[in-house]
Amino acid sequence: MRFCRKCLPFDSLHGTMRQFSKSSTNWSPDSWKNKPLVQGVTYPDAEKLRETLAELAQLPPLVTSGEVDLLRAAIADAQAGKAFLLQGGDCSESFAECTSENLSRKLKILLKMSLVLAYGMHRRIIRIGRFAGQYAKPRSSLTETQNGVTLPSYRGPMVNAPEFTPEARTPDPRRLIQAYAYSAMTMNFIRSFIQGGLSDLHHPEIWDMGAFEQSERREAFHGIVDGMSRSIHFMEMILGRQLGELNQAEFFASHEAIHLDYEQAKTRTVPRKEGWYNLATHLPWIGDRTRAVDGAHVEYMRGIENPIGVKISSTMRPDELVQLCRVLNPYRQAGRLILIHRFGVSKIAEHLPPLIHAVQKAGEPVLWVCDPMHGNTRKAKCGKKTRSFDDIVSELEQAFDLHTANHSFLGGVHFELTGEAVTECIGGARNISDQNLPERYESEVDPRLNFEQSLEIALLIARRMTQTSS
Repeated sequence: MRFCRKCLPFDSLHGTMRQFSKSSTNWSPDSWKNKPLVQGVTYPDAEKLRETLAELAQLPPLVTSGEVDLLRAAIADAQAGKAFLLQGGDCSESFAECTSENLSRKLKILLKMSLVLAYGMHRRIIRIGRFAGQYAKPRSSLTETQNGVTLPSYRGPMVNAPEFTPEARTPDPRRLIQAYAYSAMTMNFIRSFIQGGLSDLHHPEIWDMGAFEQSERREAFHGIVDGMSRSIHFMEMILGRQLGELNQAEFFASHEAIHLDYEQAKTRTVPRKEGWYNLATHLPWIGDRTRAVDGAHVEYMRGIENPIGVKISSTMRPDELVQLCRVLNPYRQAGRLILIHRFGVSKIAEHLPPLIHAVQKAGEPVLWVCDPMHGNTRKAKCGKKTRSFDDIVSELEQAFDLHTANHSFLGGVHFELTGEAVTECIGGARNISDQNLPERYESEVDPRLNFEQSLEIALLIARRMTQTSS
């Protein structure tokens, strides 16, 4: 699917295409430096940082402006109820895990989840990975103390290393170049994955569900897969040819835009287009810790042409959310703004409805997405962070119900997941317990759903939507 600029969503107020940078007064790619910055990184060698950023700015973009425009149009479709957004991937990517095997497993789990959702929802699924740039992480504390020694917290491989030594924890600007390089390799693999036929819906690996055989829901899952396969073959029999547009699946990249020096270095204008594009990713988002309306991260994001996401939690006030929407999307353009709510299973019923009402009353066009992961993190007895599968499912089910009850609709989901058979989240069909966590706990930051748990959730959503529409 490709389109020209005249096919893009029109400005809802003036009936014309709007460019964010044209109306963003006093904005430039570095105007964020005049605003309060939280979660910033302090480098001991300022000159080395300057030289690194200058080098980074000269390197080729990772994505194209056309791809960014394509995603923005797809999100506008989701806002209109014609599509559903699936966003997922690692909490924090690792340089060491940038391998063909790991990346292909991640892409395949997202593809398989999207096929299940498409079948249950009868909508196009927008696939967005948390990859090719998710190398920096916000932390609740910028320092960590062990045995009386205090060092900078681990901030992701873009910033420092996880080992608890002064050398490892000292921020190194050259890691920005490494992050770019690994992001480029990831994007290259994704494009090869798509062009090479591994995302072809006729490819046998797409329908290989061996890892799901032990699940109590395997029959329901196989029923969906069989139904999808029959539907594709039926349409091809009627048309007398393969469904060409199904042969290749689209994947978009996203990451939290927390390291603003990195984001600025990859922000540029594009020939024959107006405005500034962040060409390090298709979809950057602002985290719950960095969403202050008068802060540096909001200042940077308000001026770029990319669609953007904002994480919101129980600390978000309704009036604050409306103000944030107006700053980030002053012309109310469709496809521009995604609100990703992450409350926790015990807080969503209290905090989501007032935010929905405030956005509706203000007339702000947004896509509501549920992140049922981050609000449900707890520490197990073994000391590792974990999340309960039941809590994740419960928050997700409440999100669907609350949006419906408040004359809204949930347009997407956001998961931290992996294609590996890790034991990081408890529960699911295999009933992983706290005692099982050390068996394959591989995340350096937050716990992720494993392959089977991810498919289970996709199946539950699909079954729910099928029952609702019947």
